[in-house]
Amino acid sequence: METFNYGIDRLTNSLALKIAQGEVKGILSEIAEAKVLKSAQHVQDITEKGTTVYGINTGFGPLCTTLISEEDTKTLQYNILKSHSVGVGKPISNQLSKLMMILKVHSLAQGFSGIQLATLKRIIWHIDNDALPLVPEQGSVGASGDLAPLAHLFLPLIGLGEVHYQGEKLTGPELFQKAALEPVNLGPKEGLALINGTQFIAAHAIEVVDKLHNCLTHADIIGAMMIEALQGSIKPFSPELHALRPFNGNIHVAHRVKAMLTGSQILEAHVDCDRVQDPYSLRCIPQVHGTSRNTWSHLKTLTEIELNAVTDNPIIFSPEDTISGGNFHGQPLALPLDYAALAASELGNISDRRIYLSLEGKIAGLPQLLMKDTGINSGFMLPQYTSAALVSENKSLCFPASADSVPTSLGQEDHVSMGSISGRKAMQIINNLEQILAIELLCAAQAFDFRRPLKSSTILEACHAHTRSKIDHAEKDRIFAKDIEKAHAIIESRELPKHCNATLESEFQNEFEQY
Repeated sequence: METFNYGIDRLTNSLALKIAQGEVKGILSEIAEAKVLKSAQHVQDITEKGTTVYGINTGFGPLCTTLISEEDTKTLQYNILKSHSVGVGKPISNQLSKLMMILKVHSLAQGFSGIQLATLKRIIWHIDNDALPLVPEQGSVGASGDLAPLAHLFLPLIGLGEVHYQGEKLTGPELFQKAALEPVNLGPKEGLALINGTQFIAAHAIEVVDKLHNCLTHADIIGAMMIEALQGSIKPFSPELHALRPFNGNIHVAHRVKAMLTGSQILEAHVDCDRVQDPYSLRCIPQVHGTSRNTWSHLKTLTEIELNAVTDNPIIFSPEDTISGGNFHGQPLALPLDYAALAASELGNISDRRIYLSLEGKIAGLPQLLMKDTGINSGFMLPQYTSAALVSENKSLCFPASADSVPTSLGQEDHVSMGSISGRKAMQIINNLEQILAIELLCAAQAFDFRRPLKSSTILEACHAHTRSKIDHAEKDRIFAKDIEKAHAIIESRELPKHCNATLESEFQNEFEQY
């Protein structure tokens, strides 16, 4: 199995997911262990000398001027885990919990946090053995990072909290008994090192990057199918047009849609039609999808900086050089996550317009509501109601969480990022977007059928065939919720893009596909 060296190698979005999914094993090298031991010794030296350093021998937040005796420094670390465990709401997914631990280990293993080697190895044990802590989804303001979620994440280290382990939900003591473990003996600074950081925000960003990329890919494929079914023009995807406004995302989308349409009999059959230009939902796919893709690329770049950053506080360079700074502030990801949420919402918005366009019955060869025998049948009228509802919900979720700041910590934390909310909202919007795209896929496949006996390109024929292998053509009304569920499963499975890549593998390999 491929290995990843915590604290040494560069972590990417895809690598983090592969470690979380058990495809890559994260390890501590001797070099990383030496760095961790050296940093832990720095903290020990500070404690023994009595040098005043925030979080080691002082209280936290507004209590930063309250000195703590050497004998109480360890108690302080246990208390911070307990007192900051104030999260509410349903637990986050097991994958998010695991990603948070992976990101925390990678940060701590760089040797600037004063963590003990034994503590770090225990967290790695949790990762390797899928002993995944239950973390409530609400409670972080993204100020000193994600204090509440991280406190819950590491309660099991000291025998508190709850974990999912071997198919059961266990308390801390039950986990220790079942796995033959003892509580971690926290040293000075360790509690603070564990709960300071942006790992909740960053874990959400990883999933946003991954799922939004999948949506972007499917939006292009389904959009190309709609162009075919609605007899759209290939001209708006010409490279010479986009060379005059060379945004990377626009060029990329135009290229791949044009490639998917090339060789189509359907396209050739209406090349001389009298339609002057297409509606924007078809004609402006490169501009709209492309802008969302540029946004995705921006988030991916910033997220990978964050994945490899040290975001706790204070940072320990040496016993004489410690800095209490603001690397834990969630702003660097809060803003791009809000931007990505808007980009995802717009993908759904234009998708719904194409769905509506396919139902109008104004395009030659397509029956109204995509069904021949309407009146007794409502056809595909109601699936569009659902897409409209989801589009509207997404619009209401687009208000940027990062635009707000509520002071906390008695004014010590007087500007906060709300980045945890940005991440959660972005995921909600993307989950809704997947359903909108599923409905468009359903309608595109139905509309596609009415173009027979003409054939589309090799790529789109393969995509249509795959869809039809899961969902039959509808001659009359049925429970379309089941069809939407099947279409959503197609999008989640990520099988559809393989039909494109198998045919045009070299065409799709560029910076947008590599993550």
